[in-house]
Amino acid sequence: MNPISNIWKHPKTSAAGLLIAVVTIAGVLSQQGVTLGTAGAGSVVTLVSALASALLGLLARDPSGEPSPTGSTARLGAWMLIALLLPLPWLQGCTGTTVAQNIVNWTPALQSAVQAVDSTAALLAPADAPVFASATTGFDAASDLLVTQAKAYLANPSATTLAQLQTQVVTLQQQVNAALLQAGRIMDAASQQHALAAIQAVSTIVSAILALVQSVSSQADVARMAAESTIKLAAVGPYLNQSLAARLVADHYGEPVPLARMQVAQAERGEALAGF
Repeated sequence: MNPISNIWKHPKTSAAGLLIAVVTIAGVLSQQGVTLGTAGAGSVVTLVSALASALLGLLARDPSGEPSPTGSTARLGAWMLIALLLPLPWLQGCTGTTVAQNIVNWTPALQSAVQAVDSTAALLAPADAPVFASATTGFDAASDLLVTQAKAYLANPSATTLAQLQTQVVTLQQQVNAALLQAGRIMDAASQQHALAAIQAVSTIVSAILALVQSVSSQADVARMAAESTIKLAAVGPYLNQSLAARLVADHYGEPVPLARMQVAQAERGEALAGF
């Protein structure tokens, strides 16, 4: 098919594809630290991405368009909706205060998940409870400190408070990853299921906070944080339940589970690309 004539015959679809490509490329550039200069309080990359998203919104609301085979319009609308709804990290990171508030909003869920971990040992087989307790023994202190530092960063989003938050989120992330590996060695199937589910709830929240911290951190700081993360996401991936993570994120943001599943996958890709 001639690409020029295809663009002419299907302008709406072609425009949507181009705008989605712009948003995607802007995300990759931002993750690599490429800004292309400043634009107001943000960068040229974030401005272009925001404009492309806004145009996608206008295009999605436009009832007109070329005749198309059955289902193609629905598919186009779905892709535009996905592009519009995904909470892109490079846009969230435009203001430190917004990200700081988002981090603090996660802290009640973090504290609740840690409390659930504390009570999970009673559900395990007698031989497995001590192993689980040992694996999760540092969660309470580490999570309390992360909550404290998240609130300190919200009150004063300075380089000093951000550095403390960066250190603490990586510390808790590493404790959680180590606990997942230890829980994976539990032989009793029921005990292992209870243990992994409890730890993963904490893991999902910590990963969400880590992604938010990344969005307001410099490329050098992200590299340093990744270097401090000795237990990588790839090592604990086999013990993670994507459906469980998506449900937790969907409940937190009050959104559909399929959208949350995409957000979880996007955050994991970002962490993996950064070296976590």
